[in-house]
Amino acid sequence: MKTATPQMARAINDRLALDLLLEHGALTAPQLRALTGLSRPTVSDLIERLQVNGLISVVGESGGDRRGPNARVYGIVADRAHVAGVDVRRDMVNVTVADITGRTLGSATHPLAGTGPSEAGRPAGAASAAEGGRSGEPGDDLVKIITRTVAEAAGGRKVHAVVVGAPGMVNPRSGELATGNGVPGWRPNLLQALRHRIDAQVTLENEVNLAAVAEHRSGSARGRKDSVLLWLDDGVGAAVTLDGRLRRGASGAAGEVGTLGLRGGAFCDLVSAEFIAGLDDDSLAARIAEGAFASVAVLDPGLVILGGKTGRSGGDALAARVSEHLAALSPVPTQVRASTVEGNAILHGALFTALSIAHRDLFGEVPA
Repeated sequence: MKTATPQMARAINDRLALDLLLEHGALTAPQLRALTGLSRPTVSDLIERLQVNGLISVVGESGGDRRGPNARVYGIVADRAHVAGVDVRRDMVNVTVADITGRTLGSATHPLAGTGPSEAGRPAGAASAAEGGRSGEPGDDLVKIITRTVAEAAGGRKVHAVVVGAPGMVNPRSGELATGNGVPGWRPNLLQALRHRIDAQVTLENEVNLAAVAEHRSGSARGRKDSVLLWLDDGVGAAVTLDGRLRRGASGAAGEVGTLGLRGGAFCDLVSAEFIAGLDDDSLAARIAEGAFASVAVLDPGLVILGGKTGRSGGDALAARVSEHLAALSPVPTQVRASTVEGNAILHGALFTALSIAHRDLFGEVPA
């Protein structure tokens, strides 16, 4: 059996203290001792280590109403690193930048022009004479747009990690999209091009997977280890979380329920805005339940979250109707909830993921 070395024990204690400071905010040494259960000398040593490494600093004092010296209050050095979350839609790029505590520092957006009839036969993202004769690989304009939008949101700050969310399956080996995604200007190896332009760790992730991360961190799946997020929007898909971990599948296709064949056609078509416009609430719920049933029957997640525009707009009423229809299809008890992430779930998930990368790099690996 492997035993913890003194170095490993220090790393575990340091990460524990940093995580508590992230969760609770600034704390005194006595508060850290109470929360960690560590001894006074151990806490004193880790505080000194973390200060020397530039990870925490004294941010104030407490105990002015008691006898004796005031206790120093320690907090995370928020500007030790910055991260960016990027949501690439088919019509817009959205970016938010935060410090290492997760506090938002800046945001920026940039519209994406679609490929119109006048551009037929020209590769998406290629420059036209009307655009000033710019040249480069197809998709180079999109790379520049993402890079500039990140820089604008960062406001001159250097970013440590950038996580980009986009439609499509992401190959778990290459990190690139395995298929096209309909975003104007997207091209193969776009991730590599971004890594050449942005001086940071850049990661690409499927947008529904990122929305699922947000649901587990701050939404309807908070406190749950297993769930399926059913994304009902411009794109249709699902994200699978089991035992607290996002499951991408061998080829990155886990949760791709949009192509699921149902009575009347593919699930993605049957819940599209065009098809559901004339449906009453109960018929829509029955259709969604059919698509959710496949995931419930195979995975038994215990929780299905309805996300995207349709899921959020339907709210608790739609979730309750879907739950009734799902119960009639499957004997497996399954809760159905509407998404409760405030704002852009994809962008929130991208930020959470970028923060996890920065915390791992600066604070050390999370103890197993």
